[in-house]
Amino acid sequence: MFIRFLEFTVTPGKKVELVKKIKEEILPVLKKYNGFFDLLPWEVETEPTKYFAVSLWYEKKDAERYEKEYFAKVKQIVEPFLTAPVMVKFGPVETTIPEKIFVDAAV
Repeated sequence: MFIRFLEFTVTPGKKVELVKKIKEEILPVLKKYNGFFDLLPWEVETEPTKYFAVSLWYEKKDAERYEKEYFAKVKQIVEPFLTAPVMVKFGPVETTIPEKIFVDAAV
C-alpha cells in the first residue's frame, strides 16, 4: 500500500467550495485510476483554514502515474481556494491493519 498525504491551506470562508470541487471534479477522476483505493478527507476543528486529504493506492507506481498524468490539473482546480501551494507527502503504509482492510474490501 502507498499513501499520498495532501495539506491545503484554505482561504477563509472557501472550505465548503473546496470540498465540493474535490467531490465533484477530483474524486471521480481518482476513481478511474487503476490502483486507487480510497480518499480520506480530514478536517482539524482547531485549524479552520486547513484541510487534509489522504489518498490510498495499492502500489507506488499507481500513485506515481496519477501524479504524472493528472495532479497538475488537480492543482489548477484547487488553487482558487487556497492561500498557499498544496503540500504533498507520500510513502508506503507499513502496518498490517490497512492490509486487512484491503483484503476484506476485495472479497
